[in-house]
Amino acid sequence: MHELLLLGAPLVLALLSLFPCCSCLSQGGEEDDDSGEKGEEEVSLMGFAGEAGPPVTGGGFSANGKFSYGYASSPGKRSSMEDFHDTRIDGVDGETVGLFGVFDGHGGARAAEFVKQNLFTNLIKHPKFFTDTKSAIAETYTSTDSELLKAETNHNRDAGSTASTAILVGDRLLVANVGDSRAVICRGGDAIAVSRDHKPDQSDERQRIEDAGGFVMWAGTWRVGGVLAVSRAFGDKLLKQYVVADPEIKVS
Repeated sequence: MHELLLLGAPLVLALLSLFPCCSCLSQGGEEDDDSGEKGEEEVSLMGFAGEAGPPVTGGGFSANGKFSYGYASSPGKRSSMEDFHDTRIDGVDGETVGLFGVFDGHGGARAAEFVKQNLFTNLIKHPKFFTDTKSAIAETYTSTDSELLKAETNHNRDAGSTASTAILVGDRLLVANVGDSRAVICRGGDAIAVSRDHKPDQSDERQRIEDAGGFVMWAGTWRVGGVLAVSRAFGDKLLKQYVVADPEIKVS
């Protein structure tokens, strides 16, 4: 029995409950977003980030009764919300599949909204979705990022998004992460991180960026090219050579 939290700074963005056993986590306050702008203020417990407007809550159960999920979101001081979520329970080839994700945008909402609209749709169409789900997730992240970059050709301002997703296929749980949204699993009352933040000052991330010809510098925090405070993301076409959308994936 365990539950999984998907979190996007500075909001607690998501709760996916698998045979619930313990309470959810919370963090609050106001801080810079990844592009250096002030972020939304956290006013919600357990939930996915949502579109601007009044607080939104909801949830549901799988038809087979194996899992449930809940979400809640509330906008902060900004006039618009840059964060999105997706919760889907689909029947794919006779199998019940759960797809849950949080997408924390920076530089505007375009990238996060695009990922919400396309990532899971692309994933369940992948020919290896059942036979090699981990590879299907990795390839779908990168192909969806390529689609986003093509769609961004008419925009002058760069936009990007993190993604933290949880995919349930049968008895397998696969958690994938790009950026600094977080996934935390709770087992027996203990919180266990199942993702790591992708930050440019991490030794392996910094080395990858520098090997690609980029640089990391301090500008209030460590940033790729002095601009972006995450080292992996969807979008961010001007930094794409260094800011990749390759997910780290853990299987439970």
